[in-house]
Amino acid sequence: MKEEILKRLLHGEAKLSVIGLGYVGLPIALEFAKYIEVIGFDIKEDRVEKLRNKIDPSHEIPPSEFENKKIYFTSKEEDLKEAIFHIVAVPTPIDKHNMPDLTPLIKASETIGRIIKKGDTVVFESTVYPGATEEDCIPIIEKISGLKFPVDFHVGYSPERINPGDKVHTLANTVKIVSGDSPEVLDLVASVYELIIKAGVHRAPSIKVAEAAKIIENTQRDINIALMNELSIIFNRMGINTYDVLEAAGTKWNFLKFYPGLVGGHCIGVDPYYLVYKAQEYRYHPQIIKAGRFVNDSMGFYVAKQTVKKLIAANKNVLQSKVLVMGVTFKENVTDIRNTRVVDIINELRSYGIHVDAVDPLADPEEFKHEYGITLQSSPQGKYDAIIVAVMHDAYKDLNEAQLAEWLKDDQSIVVDVKGILRHKIQKYTYWSL
Repeated sequence: MKEEILKRLLHGEAKLSVIGLGYVGLPIALEFAKYIEVIGFDIKEDRVEKLRNKIDPSHEIPPSEFENKKIYFTSKEEDLKEAIFHIVAVPTPIDKHNMPDLTPLIKASETIGRIIKKGDTVVFESTVYPGATEEDCIPIIEKISGLKFPVDFHVGYSPERINPGDKVHTLANTVKIVSGDSPEVLDLVASVYELIIKAGVHRAPSIKVAEAAKIIENTQRDINIALMNELSIIFNRMGINTYDVLEAAGTKWNFLKFYPGLVGGHCIGVDPYYLVYKAQEYRYHPQIIKAGRFVNDSMGFYVAKQTVKKLIAANKNVLQSKVLVMGVTFKENVTDIRNTRVVDIINELRSYGIHVDAVDPLADPEEFKHEYGITLQSSPQGKYDAIIVAVMHDAYKDLNEAQLAEWLKDDQSIVVDVKGILRHKIQKYTYWSL
């Protein structure tokens, strides 16, 4: 099976499709398009049109990366029928109640069900709880297609490990976990991904193991960052700078270097909720995972409240205060605003009656306004009682006190430095960091 399918793909006799062309799907599609013919599918025609013109809507991939690629972008489902190997890379968000929202994954499975043929293979990359591929996706494909799994079609799971904005740990040089519904399918999935993954693949013994491996990667980071955030709260009450403590502790060879901060985005701030949800189905109520989520989800409000305390201590009238927030994306050096916790800072400050302006050199103002109802300024507007540097963009790393002074109202103004990048630089103004 493997040899025949690989031969057809490599000789241009068959195509591979990628369903979902966002932060995950587009890099995969373009990487495969170096070697085989690819159909890049997305339900958003405006996105597809931009991709046809070599424009990445996520601003992650330059136009040059589209050159000399064997790829056809489309929003028409019927075009997917030309492919025999399908990769699903759609988002798996949570709803307002922090419950898994499988709507994009279900709709993608319905699309697969309408175009799949006998002998096709489907590989899911979306981050899910263990069991989702087999319990949620496959039955939908079977019902719509009328085909029988695993007799008529095959399924694998290979979790995405894309790190937006990371130019070091790229798709090609990061080990890929692969799995399949049988040893033969596992062999096929591994061989297909080995075409593009130079770091090699890890063959998981089952689809559920591969799903679980992905979800605990982000859960582990979430818990470790939560510990740092909790330590930051404790050290703040003690009058100790957390970054000074971490710098000292980091001299030990086995100390894990995590740092406090806002935990947002589409992965670390979301995936643990999927595991909590599934665990409860098995009558287990996770304590550590939920506690970590509580701490991290609270940090934006904590930063805002500490800012208000500093304003009051400086004898400033809170209702007449102006605050500038610098950086609104979910992390440094990306345009991605999904699930950014900076909005918690902004909304909490506004709940006190404070006027808040926000700027960001990378975020799309229209997208941010549409998503959160908050208008981004192109530049600081006048003088501020406090400045919060919320995201450590490269553009902010060289900030100094003299630059900030241009935007600060008076000597009693406050500088809040979420990521500690201004530590030791602020002398004149009141300084606070996590």
